[in-house]
Amino acid sequence: MCIRDRYYGVDKRLMTLVQTILSVILAVIFISAILFVIFGQVTVRKLRKNPETKQVLGIEFASGMDILNAAQALSLPKAIVQKIRANPAGALHADPDLLYMHTTAFDRLLARLFYWSWMSSAFGLIALSMAYFLLDLGGN
Repeated sequence: MCIRDRYYGVDKRLMTLVQTILSVILAVIFISAILFVIFGQVTVRKLRKNPETKQVLGIEFASGMDILNAAQALSLPKAIVQKIRANPAGALHADPDLLYMHTTAFDRLLARLFYWSWMSSAFGLIALSMAYFLLDLGGN
């Protein structure tokens, strides 16, 4: 143990734990990115070509936002999505009823896999960052 480690009280096992958690989160982000592309190419492309569903995919502020809107509408419980749609900002989100009518069970499974891997990786990254800085896991 060097003098700097003794002074700051850095535990090498703790740094390894943080690095391990970060590597798991990054692996989930990578899987989520692959699922994003697959869901966009398989499902959302089909929904964009359909004139009934083209306008109900939600507002696209940035490229790919309609993919996230469709995945959210197909992944969250219908009661929650209906409450979101009932808000004044509900036009920003996709309509789950039409999406359910025009998607298969595989499309909905793919949407759920993508959406929840994306959400869990984002939550994990935020939680790890907060823990790292608030609990001073960096040793500074």
